[in-house]
Amino acid sequence: MPHQPVIDALEFARAGASLRGTCPVAEFPRVRDELFADSGALEYELHGERDAQGRPALRLRVRGALQLVCQRCLGAVELPVDIDATLVLAASQGEIDGEPLTVESPDRVLAGKSLPVRELIEDELLLAVPYAPRHTQCELRGPAGREARQSPFVKLGALLGDRETGHGKRGRKR
Repeated sequence: MPHQPVIDALEFARAGASLRGTCPVAEFPRVRDELFADSGALEYELHGERDAQGRPALRLRVRGALQLVCQRCLGAVELPVDIDATLVLAASQGEIDGEPLTVESPDRVLAGKSLPVRELIEDELLLAVPYAPRHTQCELRGPAGREARQSPFVKLGALLGDRETGHGKRGRKR
């Protein structure tokens, strides 16, 4: 099993420490259900810093690509990953809850003494993955070797259209 860095988040931020590395895509179990393939790796950089208000924070950058399942054709669709997030640390949940939440509010996370970096990355990946990924242009795939079947609703629509004009298939006028 590869080394998975764990940091003391507050100490990491206060010290202005830096960490960089690579994580295989297969190591993100909560993202795996969205993936077409779990091959490849993501590069990350983590820097400890202070935000504009002087609070300890982590700046996380993640680069790479994920192979997601297109919800139209069920084929692979590549999602370029380019995350640059600043996460302001909080010593307790009460500190987070006590701050008014606005659109401009920074993302807050609990600062643990043993915070797995992989979990920080995975949280940000989950936020970056679209709800229903799909190609901008893709062809629907039918069963292999068969022509695409016509929807039964097309025939129903034709019948209903004829009824409105009074010239249905049965030739009766209502």
